[in-house]
Amino acid sequence: MKTMTIDREHLRRGFTTGACATAAARAAALALIGQKRVTAVEISLLTGETVAFDVSECRYSRGEAVCRVIKDAGDDPDITHHAVVEATLRWTDTPGIKLAGGEGVGTVTRPGLEVPVGESAINPGPRKMITGELIPLLGTCEGGRGFSVTVAIIGGEALAKRTLNPRLGIVGGLSVLGTTGIVIPYSLDAYKASIPQSVSIAKACGCPKVVASTGRRTEKYAQAANDLGEECFILVGDFMDEALRACGEKGVPEAEIWCMVGKASKLAAGEINTHFTKSDIDIGLLAGIAVEMGASEELQTELGTTVMANEFLSKLPIEMVPDFCRRLSLAAASRCADFTGGGLVKVVCVVCDYDGKILGRSDD
Repeated sequence: MKTMTIDREHLRRGFTTGACATAAARAAALALIGQKRVTAVEISLLTGETVAFDVSECRYSRGEAVCRVIKDAGDDPDITHHAVVEATLRWTDTPGIKLAGGEGVGTVTRPGLEVPVGESAINPGPRKMITGELIPLLGTCEGGRGFSVTVAIIGGEALAKRTLNPRLGIVGGLSVLGTTGIVIPYSLDAYKASIPQSVSIAKACGCPKVVASTGRRTEKYAQAANDLGEECFILVGDFMDEALRACGEKGVPEAEIWCMVGKASKLAAGEINTHFTKSDIDIGLLAGIAVEMGASEELQTELGTTVMANEFLSKLPIEMVPDFCRRLSLAAASRCADFTGGGLVKVVCVVCDYDGKILGRSDD
């Protein structure tokens, strides 16, 4: 399998489960259409890169093909490193792609995730990659047929017990993940050290504010909303504490934080390092905001059964959501400002959803 290297860190990049599933699906499609064994395949990642995968197993008949790819997560300590990802393709009489999870792929049972309740836990990124590879191949076939695609992770149900999936309401297996298709391994010490350096660069370049985001998507949304130079944006991940501490020490006048509801709830609780091993979602804090807004006893009871922040949000009446998110962003901004050292840095918190829609701002 082809892997990519990062010379600066001497760590190999690998591929997500979603990329492996895409490679297995493309290989199975080629085997089914061509009626021949496929040993390697190339796919396009969501980054635009073209990468090659070895196919560890390939079986086919007139109506079905099964291919397997062994996941290489590079040097990242990924629980699915060396997992076997399998795709089974069958012809259908209906045009298009029908995608489902098989053995070792979980089913979503709680609201608040990117995948609706009742569907296989195959995230939008992998779905886009798989359909993007298969639809052009269907165009080469006669008769307007389609593909039924079943993605499996061998042993995934056992592996899932070592993840947060059961707590998140994903039962029966793992999630098929990946926003780009690439797994980037990080030396945590080096990554944490790079955040203050990035703040120093932003200050030196005259940025009017530092825009800190907790993930790649929130960074993209923040960049779209702010007409600033790229040096003003810092992807901090779970290490918001490192970014805010540096902003206070280096005299940055303003920090704008972009995050989703779950991270915002941790920040509002004073958990400035938001990694799941360091902090947890405080449903009591969220419920307290709802009580302040006049939530009925019946609604309070229902909210108290939730586990995830997005699940909590989904149970709020839609008319309560804007004010709730504004209050949550205010609480998060206040705790973060305190963390910078006496509130010397103006902190604005922006809470957005999966699609980049702003749900609440502390400066509104």
